[in-house]
Amino acid sequence: MSLQTVSTSAFRSAVRQKDVVLVSFSTKWCPPCKVLRPILEELGNEKRNRLSVLQVDCDASPELAARYGIMSTPTVIVFHQGEPVNKLVGLRPKKAYEAALARYA
Repeated sequence: MSLQTVSTSAFRSAVRQKDVVLVSFSTKWCPPCKVLRPILEELGNEKRNRLSVLQVDCDASPELAARYGIMSTPTVIVFHQGEPVNKLVGLRPKKAYEAALARYA
């Protein structure tokens, strides 16, 4: 599963597609973001029936980055029923993302 990049205009409906949505706020030039991508793709494949994994390019959608207080990339936010419920800043091991999702997915 490849991460779906979401634009500002499609963001609201995209985070409501499933009960649980993991959104990676990143940039194309960020080395830790490149390391994170396969981790999130793997999580998306493992839990595809329970969650969606999306990506926001902060350079292309600065208003979304500002709305969610993104000060550093990568930042991953877990959305539950369209609302942000957990935020992880910086590159973390896969287990950290699994723990952030455990309550919801």
